[in-house]
Amino acid sequence: MKRGWIILYIGLMTGAVLFIMQGRREPIEDNAQEKITLTFRHFWIKEHDRPLLAIFEEVVEKYQQEHPNVKVNFEGLDQTIHREQKLKSEMVTGTPPDMFVLFGGAEIEPYVRSNRLMDLTDFAQVNGLKDQFKDLHLWTFNNNHIYGLPIEGNAEPLYYNRTIFNKLGIKVPETLAELDAAILQLKQAGYIPFALGNEDRWPAGIFAHYLMDRYAGPDLIQKLVTGKEGASFENSYYKQAFRHLGQWIGEEAFSPLSNDTSPENAVGLFTSRQAAMYLNGNWDINLFSGEKAPADFQNEVGVIPFPALNSSEEASIAGGYTIGIGLSSSLSGAKREAALALMKGFYTQEIQSRIVYEGLRIPSMRIPIDPNKTGPVFAQVMEMMEKNQQSFVPYDNLLSPEVKKTFLSVIEEMIDGGLQGDEALKQLQISSEQYWKLIRSSAIQ
Repeated sequence: MKRGWIILYIGLMTGAVLFIMQGRREPIEDNAQEKITLTFRHFWIKEHDRPLLAIFEEVVEKYQQEHPNVKVNFEGLDQTIHREQKLKSEMVTGTPPDMFVLFGGAEIEPYVRSNRLMDLTDFAQVNGLKDQFKDLHLWTFNNNHIYGLPIEGNAEPLYYNRTIFNKLGIKVPETLAELDAAILQLKQAGYIPFALGNEDRWPAGIFAHYLMDRYAGPDLIQKLVTGKEGASFENSYYKQAFRHLGQWIGEEAFSPLSNDTSPENAVGLFTSRQAAMYLNGNWDINLFSGEKAPADFQNEVGVIPFPALNSSEEASIAGGYTIGIGLSSSLSGAKREAALALMKGFYTQEIQSRIVYEGLRIPSMRIPIDPNKTGPVFAQVMEMMEKNQQSFVPYDNLLSPEVKKTFLSVIEEMIDGGLQGDEALKQLQISSEQYWKLIRSSAIQ
């Protein structure tokens, strides 16, 4: 009996000691990763953007699978609303999305100045990306610091229907005079010379900046966008350019109700052979084929630079590496690292190749391209860019946001027939003077 009580006593004491020791143990460490939500806004919502959107949706999905603690809210918004309204107000309040698609150049300069964009210089350097891009000058400020990375390049050629031109015996225009003659021949034959969808306002600006460049050359616009003393929109060269645009409007060279027509519907006029020419970016090439375009239509399309003023001049091409991705400067800690990791997934040789072959977009990085895999129209665009070494940045990417708004607005009014070229330039000059007055007064303060 005594021995039994002794054994029971020892058991109780041992249990008590173990219980006390268990209580003194450190709590089990929680190795669960921090839950992170990233917001990413794009404007790939148009029909021609579908292949590009699919590529980036796959990148985001793969990233989330590899990083189960990260949720990416990937949202699309109309480009004009995003660029000209929502992002601007968010930058003022310091509440932009974590990641967003935007245009380099003059558009991001205010965001850089107000420290709203993340400096990606070290990111590009550490990941060996800096030397892989074809051109970063629209994203570089403050002594070679990088504030965004281009995801694609772009070019704005003139597309024309070879079949129609051959049937009417129209010479492929190399000068503005030859283009004028082609417009009249096409009108007489019952064709729309130019399919134009100016619903988003900027497509008509392509005609304006080409004519301005052809009459004045590239130096004048640089003086205007840098505020050089004495430079004015109301000059003899731009007056000739705007009068030339007014001449085409008077001749009804553009498709009816252009300001109410979407680019997709304008492409429809071109692919249905109602319009003989179409001026816009390479991003619309994928609309030249598919369900809505006639079979084999791409083989009817020719690609040329917008004609030069004189036959002795090389016709430069509007384009550049303007569309890219930026990050909010307010990102920090684990959220910042997650955003940079996702950013790294966007800028690979594989993704750039897919952008070329699936999206028919010009790559922003240096990769080999097989023209046999891109289709005949895209191959012509790339060949044109190799032959024509001169290029200029589209004016809506050069002008300050305030002046650009006036630029696109007066062109829209001209297309509707409610404004003459000289008055349009007068309004542009007033807008420019107001902008530079504000900038200089801010600098003094």
